[in-house]
Amino acid sequence: MSILCCVPVIECVYCLGCSHWLWKKCMYSAGHESESWGLATSDEFDPIPRLCRFILAVYEEDLHNPMWAPPGGYGLDPHHVILKKDYDQTQGRVTPYMIYLDHDNDAVVLAVRGLNLAKESDYALLLDNKLGQTKFDGGYVHNGLLKAAMWVFEEEHEVLNRLLEENPSYSLTFVGHSLGAGVVSLLVLFVLQNRGRLGNIERKRIRCVAIAPPRCMSLHLAVAYADVINSVVLQDDFLPRTTTALEDVFKSIICLPCLLCLTCVKDTFTFEEKKLKDARRLYAPGRLYHIVVRKPLRLGRYPPVVRTAVPVDGRFDQLVLSCNATADHAIIWIQRESQRALDLMLEDDQVMQIPVEQKIVRQKSVVEEHDEEYRAAIMKAASLNIPMSPSPSYGTFHDTAEEGESSAGGSVNEGSPSMWSFKGMKRKWNRFVDRHFPMDDDDSGDMILKKNESQALLCR
Repeated sequence: MSILCCVPVIECVYCLGCSHWLWKKCMYSAGHESESWGLATSDEFDPIPRLCRFILAVYEEDLHNPMWAPPGGYGLDPHHVILKKDYDQTQGRVTPYMIYLDHDNDAVVLAVRGLNLAKESDYALLLDNKLGQTKFDGGYVHNGLLKAAMWVFEEEHEVLNRLLEENPSYSLTFVGHSLGAGVVSLLVLFVLQNRGRLGNIERKRIRCVAIAPPRCMSLHLAVAYADVINSVVLQDDFLPRTTTALEDVFKSIICLPCLLCLTCVKDTFTFEEKKLKDARRLYAPGRLYHIVVRKPLRLGRYPPVVRTAVPVDGRFDQLVLSCNATADHAIIWIQRESQRALDLMLEDDQVMQIPVEQKIVRQKSVVEEHDEEYRAAIMKAASLNIPMSPSPSYGTFHDTAEEGESSAGGSVNEGSPSMWSFKGMKRKWNRFVDRHFPMDDDDSGDMILKKNESQALLCR
C-alpha cells in the first residue's frame, strides 16, 4: 500500500521534468540567449554581408557568367579572383574555396564554402573526430577540420605570402560557412602558430569570420582567439548549438531525429558547471554575433537585431527545437538577414546624424569596450580551472575507453546494453561508421565512404 502511495509522487516529478525539458526545447526562444548582450555597431558588422556574398560566389562555376547571383550581385571583380578550386582540385580534403584580392577593402580573402549533402568526402571530414582526440595549443580541436585546415595552409601559404608581400598594407581575411567555417577557424589558429611562413604578418592584420560555424574548439581556445575570430549565428541555427559529438549532426541529416532527441534530453539535464569543467567539450569559436529575427509566440520575421558578446557560460549550449533550425543555417538566409540588419543600423546612424569627430570617438570606445569584455571573458575562463584530463561523460560525450574495458579495481557489467540506452546507441553508431566509413589502408588515417553505399545512404 505504501508503494502505491508513492506512485503519484513519482508521476508528478516525471511530469515536472518533462515540462522543464519541453520549455527548454520548444518554448525557449533562441533570442533569449543573447538578450543580455550588447548591440553590434554598423562599423563592426559592415563586412558580414559582403563576406557572405563572397562565400556564395564559390558556388558559381563561372563568375563571369553567374547563374545564382543575389540581388546586387556578388560584389567582387572576377578578374581579381586569384584562384578557385573545386572538389577535383581539393581531392576531397576540404570543400571548394577561392582566394580573392579585395582591392576595395584592402584585404586578401580566402573563402571556403559549406557542406555538400551529395559529397561523401564532406561527411567523412565531419565524422573524422573522437572525444578528446586532438590537442592544439593547450586545448582540444576537431580532428578532421584541423587536418583540412592544415592541408589548405600547405597548399596555399606560398600564394598568400606572395599576395601579402605585393600588398603590405592589406589584411588577411578568412571566411567560411558551416563546414567551411570550422575549417577557417582552425586555419587561423594554425596560421597564428606559423606566421613565419607568411612573412611574420602581424596578428592584428589577421581576421576570421565564421558563418554558422560548428563547435570545433575547446572553451579557452574559443575565448583566447576572440580578438581574431568572429562567429555569426542566425536565430535558431542548429549547428553551433549541436552538442560536441558531431556525429549527432550526421544523425539528424540522415533523418534519425529520435536519437538526436534522446541525446538532447540527457544534455539538457546536465549541470552547466559539469559541462564547463570538461576540457574536451567543443564550442563555437571566437566573438559571437547573434542575428535575432523572431520573437517567441509570434508569427513572422521582425526587423533583425544583432547582439554581440564573448560569452563563457551559456555559449549556445541549448539546441532549440524550431521549424527554422535548419533554414536559419542556409547561407542565403544569413546573407539576406545580415544585409537587412546592416541597412537598419546605417539608417539609425543617419537619423542620429552623429558628427564625424564624435563618430570616431564612439568607434574607439566600442573597441575599448570589446577589449574589456574580451579580457573579462579570458579571466572568467581561466577562473574555471578546467583540467586537461578527461572528465566523466555527459550529454553526447562518451568515454574514450571502449565499452567492456574496466577501470583499475573496478568491474564491468557482463550484460549487453539495451538498444535504447545511450551506450547501446553509441555501439550501434560505431558499427554504422565502421561499415560505411572504413579507414584508408595507407597511413593517412582518412575516412572514406564505400561507393556502393553512398547512394543508399543519401536516399535514407
